Amino acid sequence: MTADHMFRNARLVTMAGDGLGLVERGALVVTGGRIAFAGPESNLPADFPAMESTDCEGRVITPGLVDCHTHLVFGGNRAREFEMRLDGASYEEIARAGGGILSTVRATRAASEDDLVASALPRLDALMGEGVTTVEIKSGYGLTVADEVKTLRAARRLGTLRPATITTTALGAHAIPPEFAGRSGDYIDHVIREQLPALAAENLADCVDAFCEGIAFSPEEVDRLFTAARQMGLPVKLHADQLSNLGGAALSAKHGALSADHLEYTDAAGAAAMARAGTIAVLLPGAFYFLREKQLPPIAAFRAAGTRMALATDCNPGSSPLTSPLLTMNMAATLFRMTVSECLAGFTREAARALGKLGEIGTLEPGKWADLAIWSVESPAELVYRMGFNPLHARIRRGQRC
Repeated sequence: MTADHMFRNARLVTMAGDGLGLVERGALVVTGGRIAFAGPESNLPADFPAMESTDCEGRVITPGLVDCHTHLVFGGNRAREFEMRLDGASYEEIARAGGGILSTVRATRAASEDDLVASALPRLDALMGEGVTTVEIKSGYGLTVADEVKTLRAARRLGTLRPATITTTALGAHAIPPEFAGRSGDYIDHVIREQLPALAAENLADCVDAFCEGIAFSPEEVDRLFTAARQMGLPVKLHADQLSNLGGAALSAKHGALSADHLEYTDAAGAAAMARAGTIAVLLPGAFYFLREKQLPPIAAFRAAGTRMALATDCNPGSSPLTSPLLTMNMAATLFRMTVSECLAGFTREAARALGKLGEIGTLEPGKWADLAIWSVESPAELVYRMGFNPLHARIRRGQRC
C-alpha cells in the first residue's frame, strides 16, 4: 500500500464529537501517513490527486485502538497462584508461599532485558491482532533503579520491533520492595531522588504513576511524588480508589493528572473533581472480573459529572492477564453497563485523551495520524457484542497496512 491512499465505500466510525460520529458510504484519504479527508464519499474534493484506492465493501473503519493502561513487560507468570486461589488458598497463604506482586518482582529482577522483550512480544502481538495501534506500558515490577531502567528500555524496544506506538510510564511507586519493608516513605524518597532522575536521563518515561492504597502508598506519599514529578516536567496518572476510597480521584485532580485508573470506590465528589480537572477515568473491567470484585465503579456519577471514561486491558500477571480489547469492551458493557458508544470511545478517543495524545490519534479527523482498524462487521455494536471472535480485517498504522 502506498503512502497516499484512499479507502472508499466504508462505514466510518470517526469518534469525532461525543458520539460515534458514524458516516455511511464514507471515504478516508491518507497522505504522508496522516488523514487528509474523512467524511461522506460524495463530499470528496474534486482536486484530490489520483491515488491508489481500496474498496472497503461496506466494512467499518474505526480509529486504531488505544490500550492506555498495561503492565505488558514483566518476568514469569502467576498461573500457580491462580490455581491456588481456585483451590481455596487465601491471599495470606499465597503470600507466605512466595506469591503476590513480589513474586513478579523477583522474576522481573532475574530476567534480562532480552528476556523481558521476548516474553512481552506475544502479548503485544495479541493486542495488535485486535486492532491496537498505541499501547501504554508501565514499569513497576523492578523497584530498583537498574530494574526500572531495564523494564522501560525493554518497553521502548518493543516499539522498534513491531509497528506500534509505545508510550511508557514510570510506576516505581507500585509496591514496597522487600529491602524497604516497613519504610514506604523512605522508598518514595528513593523513587524521587534516584529512580526518576535515572529514567529521565535516558528519556525512558513519558509519565509517572503510583498506587495509592492501604497496601501500597498513602495519599501524602503520592502527593510528594507527584509534586516532584511535575517539577521535572513529567505528567502524572494514578492507580486510585481500587480497594477503598482514600481520596485518590481528588488527589489525581489536584495534580492535573492525565488519568485516574480503577476507581471502584470513587465517590461523587471525586468524580466531579476529575471532571473539573479534565482527568480521565480509566476503567479496568478485566481486573474487576479476574479478582471477582463486588464494588462497581460509579458510572452514573461519572456520567452526571461529565467525567470522561476510557477503557484498558490492564494486562498484568496478577490481576488481569488479559490481552483482548474486544473482550474488555464486552466486559465493560456487561459488568459495568456501559453503552456501545462509551465502550468504543473508551478504546479510541478517551484512551488517547488519557495519554495526552488526542491531538494525534483517537479519532478519524484530518491532520491526525492514519491509525485505523478495518472490521468485517455490519454494525459497530458487533465489536462490543461478540465474545471470542475477532473480525479485524486490516490494521493500518501511520498509513501503512501492518
